[in-house]
Amino acid sequence: MAIQMNHFQSSLLKQEKQPKPLFFTSSKTKNFGVNTAASSSGQQLIQSGEVKPILPKDAATALNSEGFKLLDIRPQWEREKAYVKGSLHVPLFVKDMDNSPITLLKKWVHFGYIGLWTGQNFTMINPNFVQEVEATLPDKDSKLLVACGEGLRSMMATSKLYEGGYKNLGWLAGGFNRAADSDFPEIEGPEKLQYATIGGVSYYFLQLLLLLQAVGKE
Repeated sequence: MAIQMNHFQSSLLKQEKQPKPLFFTSSKTKNFGVNTAASSSGQQLIQSGEVKPILPKDAATALNSEGFKLLDIRPQWEREKAYVKGSLHVPLFVKDMDNSPITLLKKWVHFGYIGLWTGQNFTMINPNFVQEVEATLPDKDSKLLVACGEGLRSMMATSKLYEGGYKNLGWLAGGFNRAADSDFPEIEGPEKLQYATIGGVSYYFLQLLLLLQAVGKE
């Protein structure tokens, strides 16, 4: 039984750490090409060395010794669960408030396939993302370590910020999901940072598995 539980928990966490399908979880269909291009551009920037990949275990050094500021680009509902104390916050994706018939249909499909299981809202690109970052941190020579839950959204964000004039960028490789408890010791919020992207039915499965694990250790 314990082996089965461990296998299920491992599968659950791997599923949450994998990049989510852009069609349902990241934006409207009309933004699909834009999102794919931004992700590809971000990957190219990282591969070329224009954006520095930083592992979670090295983040503390980057923040404390190299002058980076942590920019959390997750949506508000993820950040409310857990966030790094002192981090900046500008969401790359925001909740889609459009209630036109076609969007309502997409929301219904999204809920049936993704939302019920993961708790993820139907979102759209924040059209003012770069402007909001500029308002938060006007100095474009600042070093920014851009982070999200799994690394895909922050990769897209680095592309947009680079195009907006921010050239000293870091990317948190693998996102907060890959962080150990010791990587970011000062966390605010009711959940563990690694589990903040997990919601919906999968969240309750996770809580049950963690409870069973704790009971099994007693």
